[in-house]
Amino acid sequence: MAKDKRSFFERLTGSVSVDEFEPEEKEREVPTSRGGEETPWSEDDSGGELPVDVYQTTDDIIIKAMVAGVKPEDLDISITRDMVTIKGTRESSREVTEENYFFKELFWGSFSRTILLPQEIEVEESEAIEKNGLLTLRLPKVDKGRQTKLRVKST
Repeated sequence: MAKDKRSFFERLTGSVSVDEFEPEEKEREVPTSRGGEETPWSEDDSGGELPVDVYQTTDDIIIKAMVAGVKPEDLDISITRDMVTIKGTRESSREVTEENYFFKELFWGSFSRTILLPQEIEVEESEAIEKNGLLTLRLPKVDKGRQTKLRVKST
């Protein structure tokens, strides 16, 4: 029986030692989203992209994003009738030196995400709530069927 030279931690997690890992040269794939539309990654991005869930209810469009470690006052949310931009910064505390890390997978630094909405929303009635690191945006849809009677004034 051949002895596994990986550490207990490497065997437990299925990880590979950085010293022994030699990445293969592969042609970079372009990720896709929304039914095949290409989403190119640029090499010089200054920040990360915030992953989100976007869905609709009968009356609202809902956007959810994990913003754990970010104070609500450090989030910048810009809304127009057809687009939402979320920006922020997750600050890293420098308690540990680089050579003492086994894994470093968390994202630290600035992030942003711009979402084109599938339909127009009521900007003034929108709300943002952060609870336990989950940011939830409730964006009421514009009711295009709503009618208002306009009175004609005589002068």
